[in-house]
Amino acid sequence: MREVQVVTSREVPLGGPRAMTVRRTLPQRERSLVGAWCFVDHYGPEDVALSGGMDVPPHPHTGLQTVSWLFSGEVEHRDSGGVHALVRPGELNLMTAGSGVAHSEVSTPSTTVLHGVQLWVALPDAARHRPRGFDHHVPAPVAVDGGVVRVLLGTLAGATSPVPTHSPLLAAEIVLEPRATLALEVDPAYEHGLLVDVGPVGLEGTTLARSELGYVAPGAERLAVTNPTGAPARVLLLGGEPFTEPVLMWWNLVARTHEEIVALRADWEAGTERYGSVEGYAGTTQRLPAPALPGTRLKPRLAPPGPGDRSAWG
Repeated sequence: MREVQVVTSREVPLGGPRAMTVRRTLPQRERSLVGAWCFVDHYGPEDVALSGGMDVPPHPHTGLQTVSWLFSGEVEHRDSGGVHALVRPGELNLMTAGSGVAHSEVSTPSTTVLHGVQLWVALPDAARHRPRGFDHHVPAPVAVDGGVVRVLLGTLAGATSPVPTHSPLLAAEIVLEPRATLALEVDPAYEHGLLVDVGPVGLEGTTLARSELGYVAPGAERLAVTNPTGAPARVLLLGGEPFTEPVLMWWNLVARTHEEIVALRADWEAGTERYGSVEGYAGTTQRLPAPALPGTRLKPRLAPPGPGDRSAWG
């Protein structure tokens, strides 16, 4: 059995005047990255009649890709690249920020229960200044012994996503049958994180509760995932080669240096063409203002440990 680091989530409000609570698993002090995956929010199932649902006004991104995946409900996406799309269960929506994009996210009136994940991928230097873009993909279900796999990005269980990535990545939804164990063949060059949506679930003999993420360092050729319960379980498997470039995350921006963050924030506050404008958002707040910068110099905090280095396990 491989050693598994258990990363717990913390509850945070999703920005905006109608903030909903999400469970944030990455980044954490003990684990900042899994491959290039730098941000994992998990939310719901949430009765929108009680919570008001999701209403995130236009806000900026740079240096990353956003990956939206729903288990239930529907979210309307609008961005400054002119994309107007609906995020539905089982459908991947991937937005590339590149050098700058703005977008809004609003749950639709038909949504009764909102449940899903929002993920970010840090772009490498070679791609982080590219133009904004958008990809949509509906992964086919792949039956495996003990469950069903849907591959969002990368390759797993003989299925490969057609959506291009800028670093080696994996993302897959796995639904496990009751009392089932899956032996998943994985790339040993990747580190992996298993996020539990419906559980508990065992990873390499370690039990993970709902919203916990189990991290496995590079070197594994197979991962054993077990559903010990009498009901179906659901997880999201994330992976990628260790991301060795320094990464600085602040607010919704991913950069490399303090000076870059200062300039990117100034461009958003000034309404420059870097981010463009979002057309059609009907909320009362048309642009989320950037928070104040801290009084100290920002430093990259997402440099991961190398293979076999357990210094970040604290």
